[in-house]
Amino acid sequence: MTEQTNLDLSPQTAPGKSAAETVNPSAFSFASATPEEHELIVRDRRFDRKALVPRWWHSNDAVATAWYNSVSASLPRGEAFFIESLREFREGLPPRLAGEIKAFTAQEINHTREHVAFNRLVADHGYNVESIDQGIKAMLALAEGRPKEFNLAISVALEHFAAVISKQLLTKPEYLDGADPVAADVWRWHATEEIEHKGLMYDVWLHATRDWSNWKRYKTRAMVAALITKKYFGNRIRDAIGLLEQDGYSRRKAKWSLYAFLWWKPGMMRRMFFEWAAILTPGFHPWNQDDRSLIRKFDSPYTDAVMPAE
Repeated sequence: MTEQTNLDLSPQTAPGKSAAETVNPSAFSFASATPEEHELIVRDRRFDRKALVPRWWHSNDAVATAWYNSVSASLPRGEAFFIESLREFREGLPPRLAGEIKAFTAQEINHTREHVAFNRLVADHGYNVESIDQGIKAMLALAEGRPKEFNLAISVALEHFAAVISKQLLTKPEYLDGADPVAADVWRWHATEEIEHKGLMYDVWLHATRDWSNWKRYKTRAMVAALITKKYFGNRIRDAIGLLEQDGYSRRKAKWSLYAFLWWKPGMMRRMFFEWAAILTPGFHPWNQDDRSLIRKFDSPYTDAVMPAE
């Protein structure tokens, strides 16, 4: 667990005056577990669009392929929502957060570009993934007209879910064992940057809700996290089942095969449950778990893994 770093966002005490005399009532400070020296790096990677990635690109397994395809199809529209959520809070941000938002936006734009290309490849194999994108559109439409802080809380929850999945992919190589190398590199690259920027959305949340009581902040964050994760996860299962039905699975077989994949073997959802549940606890911060070693691990052996550009 990393030592907490206090980001002091209040003005300096004027000479000859006490802090109480100097501090503006609207000034504030908040505690962030994000390592002080941590920075976001934009790795603008383009993967081989002409690679002959097979239909069942993950281990020749329709179930594993369907799950990852379902997640990938949900990403472009979701990442656009994250960027828009942050845009509402750009004014008055501390310089560090403002700079990180710029890097975050560049990372997410790159992720969107690569997953759009990946989703096109999936569609070229005959899968209907457009319905998945439309399902994400319908889910995010529920946020329209909500307070901007509520939409930010949705983004916090989904970014945490993404970071926990990403940690699983990078700490347990067996999750991508047997996957097509081009597809596997897309996921490892994306997972690395999800971990790298995992604290940004939450730090902006702390800034945006600085005038809230601790109870209101906790209640909103935990409630939204539970609701939105359940809905997102449920939709990913629904859409993966739909992809398996396109492969000729009966609905019953698709459902049980997918649940066995997620909860038994390799069982990613079972293994990550308690780490995900940390967002429901007081004192949560994504960087309470310091995962910078995973970022360094990727940057070292995979530096030369960039595929040819279009």
